[in-house]
Amino acid sequence: MSIDEQREARFTAWLTEFRGVLLKIARAYAVGDADRADLFQEMAVQLWRSLPAFRQEAAPATWIYRVCLNTAMTWRRGTTRREKKIQPDADLGRLSAAAATPAESADHHLLLEQLYAAIHALPDFDRALVLLMLDGLAYREIAAVIGLTENHVGVALTRARKRLSELMEGVTDELE
Repeated sequence: MSIDEQREARFTAWLTEFRGVLLKIARAYAVGDADRADLFQEMAVQLWRSLPAFRQEAAPATWIYRVCLNTAMTWRRGTTRREKKIQPDADLGRLSAAAATPAESADHHLLLEQLYAAIHALPDFDRALVLLMLDGLAYREIAAVIGLTENHVGVALTRARKRLSELMEGVTDELE
């Protein structure tokens, strides 16, 4: 197998395995289906371009998170310059289909919509931390992705969670 074939095979396997990661990052950094699709494509292109730089010094998931989060932050800065205000318009129909009753479905839809609206309001760094935390990564893994020490991740994540909690204030009260 040639080097190009190996590169293509690795890229295809990673895109299949980590598609959910790219979708989550796109959803956290882009508003609207068209922007999410654009960002997803931009992250995939950047993964392809960066693939020769992968030296297997980190786990593939760590490296993919790093490339995609950096791409999303760069993409977001460019988008922010063009837009004055972002209004979340998430399509959450397919996610709320798993709820047992229409009332639960509506509550789930509303909560998820409000959560992503709050995540969109966070600064890029905090958004990345919250996204990695919600994806279940340990502090050690987050540190590897972000490039900080575990202790710094803990401090920064505590602050980011506090900001997110402040943005979500009243939302969780409504659901209790």
